[in-house]
Amino acid sequence: MKFILDHNLPPALAHAMHELSTIKQGVEVYALRDKFPADTLDTDWINALASEKGWVIVSQDRFKKGDEEKEALRRSGLTVFFLHKQWAKKKYWDKAQNLVRWWPAIIDQAERMRGGSAFRVCWTHGAVARFEQITL
Repeated sequence: MKFILDHNLPPALAHAMHELSTIKQGVEVYALRDKFPADTLDTDWINALASEKGWVIVSQDRFKKGDEEKEALRRSGLTVFFLHKQWAKKKYWDKAQNLVRWWPAIIDQAERMRGGSAFRVCWTHGAVARFEQITL
């Protein structure tokens, strides 16, 4: 399973998550800009990842630029984890710490999914990680 962190998350965070994920065989994490130029349209990289299969998107973006992005996600069959808007207000180190805390649950949830699905990742992590399933 391969995770891609969207442009709205620091590439260094994706690289750190990749290293931390080596403990789980078969899990890879990339920054979007490691795979695509920064000016690549959302619809283009979503379609490219969909054709490769096995990708999971983690994003702070809400894909509200237009219906084309949402439609591409719907058709893609990819699993997407949207970080709640609270994440955008947090400082880098707080965000990094919380993503590390959520990461095992994100991996577990992604492994259970077949076909397209979308989840919101709240800022608060309770005793048991719970995702809010959302409709694109």
